[in-house]
Amino acid sequence: MGVGRMTGNGILEPGAAAGGKRGPARTVGDAAVILSGSIGKGHDSVAEACQDALGSVGVAADVLDCMSMLGGAGARLGTGAFRRMISVPALYDAFHFGHLRSGTWVPRTLERAALRQVLPGVREAVDRAGERPIVVSVFPTGVSAAGAVKKERPDLTTVAVCTDASAHRMWVADGTDLYVVCSPMTALTVRRYVPDASIAVVPPPVRPPFYDAPSKSSARAALGIPRDAPCILLMAGGWGLGPLGETADALGSAGYWVLAVAGMNRRLHGRLRAVAERSRRVRAFGMTDRVPELMAAADAVVTSPGQTCHEARVVGRRLVLLDVVPGHGRENTLHELEQGGALACSPDAESVKAAVRVLLARQPALAPWPVGSAAEWDTHFFEALESVGVDLRSADSLRSADSLRAADSLRSADSHGNGAGPSITPAREPFGAR
Repeated sequence: MGVGRMTGNGILEPGAAAGGKRGPARTVGDAAVILSGSIGKGHDSVAEACQDALGSVGVAADVLDCMSMLGGAGARLGTGAFRRMISVPALYDAFHFGHLRSGTWVPRTLERAALRQVLPGVREAVDRAGERPIVVSVFPTGVSAAGAVKKERPDLTTVAVCTDASAHRMWVADGTDLYVVCSPMTALTVRRYVPDASIAVVPPPVRPPFYDAPSKSSARAALGIPRDAPCILLMAGGWGLGPLGETADALGSAGYWVLAVAGMNRRLHGRLRAVAERSRRVRAFGMTDRVPELMAAADAVVTSPGQTCHEARVVGRRLVLLDVVPGHGRENTLHELEQGGALACSPDAESVKAAVRVLLARQPALAPWPVGSAAEWDTHFFEALESVGVDLRSADSLRSADSLRAADSLRSADSHGNGAGPSITPAREPFGAR
């Protein structure tokens, strides 16, 4: 089945509009607005990948943080409430499965309160973007905000990009022209709420540095890791969830070299530094842009389910999934296990250590990533936009960008070392096909 055809479930691959009809061609301006949300770092990573894609064809994109637009007190309240809920798994499971998926009055009330704060900033950004801009939302509140502005500005093209395994009710809003999702299952969860939605299934967006990660030998030389030693990258999102300090200590004591990333969690960073002072095999990092290099140096990645899993698969690394995120995290964990090359474990040091030992010993099959470069992902994204009549690929800037980035696939094929990197698959192979 190729891109641009309908599946048996009515899911659209990029290149075809709803019902198999191509939308009317639209003239899009030279600017876009991307709506993200700074809960952790996953949404921001997706926003950066979309921004880079649009920039490759000369479409300047401002990234707005919906959480910041709630105001200082509102952002702190929202982030704090979310962190408290996920720290009590039964509470967040009840909220996610009992309220978010059904769209009860509870999340609707919270959404209306958030929109009162967010909409003025979104309107202002859309006005700055000129005529016929694109609004890309990678955060549920952004989807609702874009849909509300669409009622006032019908010239907008509104796109929702959801990388979770399942879309809950708050990911879906009237006025959304296109839903970009990363699996047929996610597409069908959107159809629970809007059966005739325009949906494109594309590979998850991943930032260019992960396609350009160095070879394993180069990364290890830079980090001082012995060439043949077992090495694990340990991280759990921007918040550094779970017992990472104890786990780094246990893995180091068991003979593994450990690259431990605390993200924005300063308290965890302090604990990891203390472990590193006791063990020469442990390296401690805070918020760092060296994650592609750290992944390249590692034999496997221990992490929470989310955007880091996609990045690790691009670099060609197997996964140990920490069960530290309830609700949507449980759905993402199951989807990652379904993709292969992964084991799940409980969030305690002994469980992680056992899973790492088995993963490295058995080397479960790791499916090749469906695209070999950021430029190839851009192609999928642009075909998705074409399905609702937006054609960006005819721009002169795209041809220029393609000439600059044409070597990405060849570089990425050689960048992972020791045959561990992903094979390059055709850009037009539907994601999820096996």
